[in-house]
Amino acid sequence: MKLNFRIVIFALAIVFGVAFSIPSLLQTEGGKKVNLGLDLQGGLHMLLGVKTEEATTSRLKSIAASIKFFTDKNDILIDELKFDESAISFLLLDTDDTKHIKEHLSSIEGLNVIYAAENISMSFTPEEIVKTKKQAIDQAIETIRNRLDQFGLTEPVVAKQGEEKILVQLAGIKTAAEEQRARELISRAAKLELMAVDEDRAARVSVMNDAEAASFGDVILPDAKNEMNRYLVKEIPVLDGSMLTNANVGFDQNNRPVINFTLNAEGAAIFGDFTGRSVGKRLAIVLDGKVYSAPNINERIGGGSGQISGDYTVMEAKDLAIALRSGALLAPVYMMEKRSVGPSLGADSIEASMIALIGGFILVIIFMVAYYKLAGLIANIALIANLFIILAVMSLFGATLTLPGMAGIVLTVGMAVDANVIISERIRELIYEGKSIHKAIEEGYQNAMRAILDANITTLIAAVVLYAYGTGAIKGFAITISIGILASMLTAILGTHGIYELLEKKIQKSKNNRLWFGIKG
Repeated sequence: MKLNFRIVIFALAIVFGVAFSIPSLLQTEGGKKVNLGLDLQGGLHMLLGVKTEEATTSRLKSIAASIKFFTDKNDILIDELKFDESAISFLLLDTDDTKHIKEHLSSIEGLNVIYAAENISMSFTPEEIVKTKKQAIDQAIETIRNRLDQFGLTEPVVAKQGEEKILVQLAGIKTAAEEQRARELISRAAKLELMAVDEDRAARVSVMNDAEAASFGDVILPDAKNEMNRYLVKEIPVLDGSMLTNANVGFDQNNRPVINFTLNAEGAAIFGDFTGRSVGKRLAIVLDGKVYSAPNINERIGGGSGQISGDYTVMEAKDLAIALRSGALLAPVYMMEKRSVGPSLGADSIEASMIALIGGFILVIIFMVAYYKLAGLIANIALIANLFIILAVMSLFGATLTLPGMAGIVLTVGMAVDANVIISERIRELIYEGKSIHKAIEEGYQNAMRAILDANITTLIAAVVLYAYGTGAIKGFAITISIGILASMLTAILGTHGIYELLEKKIQKSKNNRLWFGIKG
């Protein structure tokens, strides 16, 4: 027997497969493992809706804040700046500044602006409203996905369902506490706003109602720790969380968790300008409509950084920092449907799938040996190596195994057997024709190659399309079958060919075609 490059590569592939499969098979502490999907280990299935109508209001509020900053920065005098759910309006005190205002408003896409002397009002065009609502859903999907990725969940499924729904599937959520934490992280708006306290009227906030506050361009917000305490703040925020670039958990002088945040250059400039003009006044740090602190401004604050303090646990502060880093939701989300998939269902699925996989595998092995004798045994070695390589590659990349993924593995076993059957049949045909063992093996592989490649490449193309356009479990199926096809081409074409080359002289010497290939002669 003489070593050849094919057998060396095949041996290395087997070592790779066994080594990287062990952590998943034995569930060891260390090493990368295959993750089980929602259908196999249980978890949380949610269908969320998005209040898209609030997305336009949120955008109008941001535009109003940008108008306030622009006019303050350029010493343009305006009054009665206000907004509602459909429009912004303000009074331009000096009409000579109309040109500057027009230039600024024309840079904002989708606005329908009406100039009536000193009165200026604006609203979104119908096309922009549709675009904003669609953007709210797309942004919610991206934001939720980012939050869950940072939360540490393995391959959460976050996908659009229909026109205005979002499907979220979280595998591995088993306890009520884990479920509550995940739900709060997903649904939290994480809308950070820095708002000026109306110092002129703040003393009357306890006897003021919302309508009276609105008449002054103010809004009443509760304290985050004690809702009986209320703050009167300007309705138009100084800046919002869209200018936030980072948020991390820190600790104050009393060793309590706080969230330190950093603003981008534009936010830092607005923050610095405002604090410079407002020394002696208070700035409220508002998160999701609640005031977390309202410190006095003692001096201009440059650098664009701030701190949110509250009665947090370390875990709550960490989740809040994740939500802030991932960005605020443009529109709130709400729960439409929630379903918990118990681990017992997953265990039943695993048991049933393993019975199918092992049962089918054993029957295939018995058939191959009974029909093709030692050639069938060689094919079975390739088949086992194939399974180890699939598991190893999936473990290496931390892939998630779902029920469709297991179906993909079973299908791959069938395709790997098919390739070996084609090769064995071609070799048998050539032996029947009187070819030598060497020629029968070499020409057998050449003749079988085209059929095997055709079948595998067409299936691989279908798997790539499924992965590109599918979601969740469909992607899992596409991944497992793709890995399986590539592994089967390595084991069935290269691996078994290497074994035949290694044993060729022994086969020739034995002259026992019945033993080696299951045929007479």
